[in-house]
Amino acid sequence: MTLRTALLALAFVLLAAAPADAKRRRSFGGGGGSSFNSNGTFGLGIELGGPTGLNGKYFLTPSTALNFGVGYDNERYYGYRYRRNGLNLYIDHLWHPFVLAEGGAVQIPFYVGVGVRFWSFNDRDDFDGTAIGVRAPLGIAFDFNNIPLDIFLQLTFVLDFYTDDYRDDTIGLHLEGSIGARFWFN
Repeated sequence: MTLRTALLALAFVLLAAAPADAKRRRSFGGGGGSSFNSNGTFGLGIELGGPTGLNGKYFLTPSTALNFGVGYDNERYYGYRYRRNGLNLYIDHLWHPFVLAEGGAVQIPFYVGVGVRFWSFNDRDDFDGTAIGVRAPLGIAFDFNNIPLDIFLQLTFVLDFYTDDYRDDTIGLHLEGSIGARFWFN
């Protein structure tokens, strides 16, 4: 079973298990395009992709949040000259400008943000390097109303500034993708 199939099955089970008449954790308007109201204050979970590791999110207001993580980033460029992997630390400021869709059991907010990352890596085990990067994440979250859980899909544009003489490159542009899930605490 693939990860995608497992996450879709989990989402289906959670949606089916949530009673339609259960008390909602928040109130919201009807229809897509409405503003987002967070389901909890602090969420902690896992993220798979770029990077793979622990992820947290802390809402500052009902529609703005700090997103942060620590993980292992493994970039491979097949047919090219490098394979880089190592520790990735990041923090982003996110805005949730609108909700794409909502129903009795789930809200799907769109989000966009800006942040920074620190990346300590090695390249094919023969070169160690570090980079400070500017991040621009955008994504969607499946924020469940009846249970303290969300599942997110995210694309992140990263502009890295290498702090040492990494193969005569000083700047690198990357696109990273990730999927994750968080449990929410109030």
